[in-house]
Amino acid sequence: MPKTKTKYVCQNCGAESAKWLGRCGACGEWNTYVEEVVVKETNRNFNQSSGHSLKPISLNDVVYNEKRRLDTLSEELNRTLGGGIVQGSVVLLGGEPGIGKSTLALQLVLRLLNTKTLYISGEESAEQIKLRAQRLGSLNNNCHLLCETSLELVLATLEDFKPDLVVIDSIQTLYAEYIESTPGSVSQIRECTSRLLRYAKNNSVPVILIGHIVKDGSLAGPKVLEHMVDTVLQFEGDRQYLYRILRATKNRFGSTSEIGIFEMQAAGLIEVLNPSEILITHSDEKLSGIAIAVTINGIRPYLIETQALVSSAVYGTPQRSATGFDFRRLNMLLAVLEKRAGFRLGAKDVFLNLAGGIRVDDPAIDLPITAAILSSNADLVISRKTCLSGEISLSGEVRPVYRIEQRIAEAEKLGFERIIVPKANQKNLKNFSNKIEISFIGKIELLPKVLFG
Repeated sequence: MPKTKTKYVCQNCGAESAKWLGRCGACGEWNTYVEEVVVKETNRNFNQSSGHSLKPISLNDVVYNEKRRLDTLSEELNRTLGGGIVQGSVVLLGGEPGIGKSTLALQLVLRLLNTKTLYISGEESAEQIKLRAQRLGSLNNNCHLLCETSLELVLATLEDFKPDLVVIDSIQTLYAEYIESTPGSVSQIRECTSRLLRYAKNNSVPVILIGHIVKDGSLAGPKVLEHMVDTVLQFEGDRQYLYRILRATKNRFGSTSEIGIFEMQAAGLIEVLNPSEILITHSDEKLSGIAIAVTINGIRPYLIETQALVSSAVYGTPQRSATGFDFRRLNMLLAVLEKRAGFRLGAKDVFLNLAGGIRVDDPAIDLPITAAILSSNADLVISRKTCLSGEISLSGEVRPVYRIEQRIAEAEKLGFERIIVPKANQKNLKNFSNKIEISFIGKIELLPKVLFG
């Protein structure tokens, strides 16, 4: 009887080893190696010695047919996917436990009244899913449920049932019987995803896979999982806030710069079509340390409130804290203010927060953050009808930002009377007609004068 070969696989990153290791040399995690049986593939559909070969074709001879997209009937979800779900594509949806992944997927299949959908759950019973659907306030006769974790039974059901859309909740619960490892292991996830990917491509049926994440925020399973699928969506948000952000980290059929914003309510996830209204505090009180930023994510402009607090260091060592903004970028802006503008902030605590729990990576938020810091340091109020947009370099120059016309148009639409933008963008606005006052700034040392006169 042949001896069974085994290997040890890290369940966090998928690294393999011939022996057990206490710490993974690839990802640095402890106690993640699990023994798995090596399965040798014996069935091959090709024979190299047969003499048959495939004939390459010219790129000009390739016939391309535009892939039809399935309208999700959700403006936010369509925007993130690039216009809808492409037929035959595989979408991986990841996020923390309780963030709303299953709710988002269930709302999708309940919304598609004229589409034959199959919701396959390995974590909940049919009664639990029915209870959640009633809580969401909608039922759909074309939405069918299957509570099963065996990959062979799932694929057999798909071949017989022939749905138009498949949701797997979750990929970590499926297992292939011919692989001798537990569900959720690297081998099981890789094999189950590969079989489902083959089914989606051969039958032109879109498949949505819900995936778990590990404690560092990355998707559980091997990194090859993200390479195999067509689209990777990250559902994120702070539990202390009601807002959730759907972000595409990979999209073969659209842009990865788009985001969808939802609000978690008792009736499920509600789309936020105008995020500027929820990210700006509508208050008439005059408070220092607040500046309104005009930012863009993808092609979508919106305004967000930046809040800063500058105070004398009590414990000797100054504290720095940033919520929703890169901490290292904050330290850079403080160094630029001290070196180029002469503000002594080295001995003061600086705390920064972006309203709504939203994280912003747009470099144009540098100028409003700097304005909020100066406002709090001098205890001077910035007008609530003034907004800013601009990137700050290490030399103290206010660098130009892209799509300046869209930013100005969004500020004007929301009733702002003045916007401060980089001087380098002035040449692009010669023929720009608007009702909002545009102020230009070239260097960071001129910001106090532009803001407070």
